[in-house]
Amino acid sequence: MKSCIHIYCGDGKGKTTAAIGLAVRACGCGKKVLITRFLKTDHSGEVKALGGLDHITVTPCERSFGFFSKMSPEQKTEAEIYYSQLLETTLNKAATEDFQLLVLDEIMAVCNFGLVEERKVLEFLSSRPEGLEVVLTGRDPSEKLVEMADYVSEIRKVKHPYDRGISARQGIEY
Repeated sequence: MKSCIHIYCGDGKGKTTAAIGLAVRACGCGKKVLITRFLKTDHSGEVKALGGLDHITVTPCERSFGFFSKMSPEQKTEAEIYYSQLLETTLNKAATEDFQLLVLDEIMAVCNFGLVEERKVLEFLSSRPEGLEVVLTGRDPSEKLVEMADYVSEIRKVKHPYDRGISARQGIEY
């Protein structure tokens, strides 16, 4: 079976939710899933829920640097080192262990912010193990990523509570 590359992008809520839904579906069919999250802590509800599923491995995100726009130059350098290592570890694990689905949540953001080299993601995608489905999430995927993808779904914000001053709510947005 040919594996495909999926992109969930856009400014709307639901990119991660779509990726997690696909991961749960794959798990329910006995597929082994690896999920790595960038720019997010492990305090989201889905991390706890996914931890109880046998076929899903969620890579711990042990450091938080806050919003990129508020990081100092030193924090940006630390974040670049941390996320580059996280990506390298994830791609190595996906290449050497028997996973059928890899989710790189917010990979577009870390690429766009220059915290990881998009070239490494592109190289991995073009040489990934046969049968490894890959999901990429985040805003503004590059033309190269879109060209390489088999599925591109854009989630567009029409309306969001944040626009009315309502902060992210546990169990709904995280």
